[in-house]
Amino acid sequence: MASVPTTSTAHSTGTRGYALAFALVTSLFFLWAFVHNLEPILIPHLKKACQLTDLQSALIDSAVYLGYFIMALPAGYVMKKYGYQRGIIAGLLMYAAGAFLFVPAADTRMYGFFLAALFIIASGCAFLETAANPYVTILGNPATATTRLNFSQSFNGLGAFLAPVVGGKVILSGIEHSEAELTAMSAEQLNTYLQYEANQVKMPYVVIGLVVVAVAALFMFTKLPDISEKEKKAPSSLGSVFRHRHLRLGVIAQFFYVGAQVCVTSFFIRFAKFSSDVPEKTAAEWLGWAMLGFLIGRFIGTYLMRFIPANRLLTIYSLISVLLLLVAMTMKSEIAVWAIFAVPFFESIMFATIFSLGINRLEEDTELGSSLLVMAIAGGALFPVAMGFISDQSNIKVAYIVPLLCFLVVAYYGWKGYKPQINE
Repeated sequence: MASVPTTSTAHSTGTRGYALAFALVTSLFFLWAFVHNLEPILIPHLKKACQLTDLQSALIDSAVYLGYFIMALPAGYVMKKYGYQRGIIAGLLMYAAGAFLFVPAADTRMYGFFLAALFIIASGCAFLETAANPYVTILGNPATATTRLNFSQSFNGLGAFLAPVVGGKVILSGIEHSEAELTAMSAEQLNTYLQYEANQVKMPYVVIGLVVVAVAALFMFTKLPDISEKEKKAPSSLGSVFRHRHLRLGVIAQFFYVGAQVCVTSFFIRFAKFSSDVPEKTAAEWLGWAMLGFLIGRFIGTYLMRFIPANRLLTIYSLISVLLLLVAMTMKSEIAVWAIFAVPFFESIMFATIFSLGINRLEEDTELGSSLLVMAIAGGALFPVAMGFISDQSNIKVAYIVPLLCFLVVAYYGWKGYKPQINE
């Protein structure tokens, strides 16, 4: 399997071979980050186009992260049987197919169709993440695996920054009718307006699909290093992998972290409008700059890990995020918005650090452990729905208690839960 490079592979590919593989696989981090960070744009946009409540709009996140949950284990088995390269190509083709389905979804204006398209995109991304995260940790010195993964994840931050900025300009119309104005429209006027809003997603997702197809073609015609095990080992099993206490707790921490991350960003535009009454396009730009903080935080965090143990930095960043959310929930106007704005900076190193700590010393259980950590992304399906429900019952400020509690779980993992321990 892919946990340890063979000597012959290292000699045959050399540094250049690993550099090319590292560059190609790192590009995948950008691709899945870009499409996922369009979701905070889709939530308010489809809320208008399909006339949804906060709870219903949160199902966008549920569709995406259920795709991860369902496809993560199959993705791991595909990597094991057919290899990383074929798994990546399969993931890219699923990603592209889901993007193209946005055209008929917009034509019919059926919310379920949009959710199905997002589910397919997420299924493809589950393949990409299952392959890319462990592949990057393997391509080099194990001692610098966390640093290397955080570097690749910095391109995840670049995609996260660009998506809200671009999406806000090409998807959000800036037309925001009040309930009274919508009620005053005739049926024909209302249908025309809603269809116009739905059609805004067509061209962006067609372009995304074409780009992903091009990347898939590049992977088809590029030979990647064959990362294989030194000697044949017995296949891993759930019983075997769950002997590792730090992996079990890592899966839990990842579940809560992804839930927190999705909650913070998915409802940012809603929160900004509620707290400061800013236009949706302006709020989308603010979100883009917040995600630039995510990118910058990745580089700074990677640098700080030279001096601060990764687990300790994870705990510090988690507790700072808790404090910022407390400020957002208790303060008024733009101060609250700026507090939420700062959270992505401190989220920046969390996913990669939890992932790297979770698969530490798994050896033959690495691939299955990687799949379980990707499955933990299903936290993004649950917590936004809970947040949407609280928002509908109270308000969006109160609903931010959900990510606050999630960050406390992450802080515990960085404090004690990360320590490798096998239960026989």
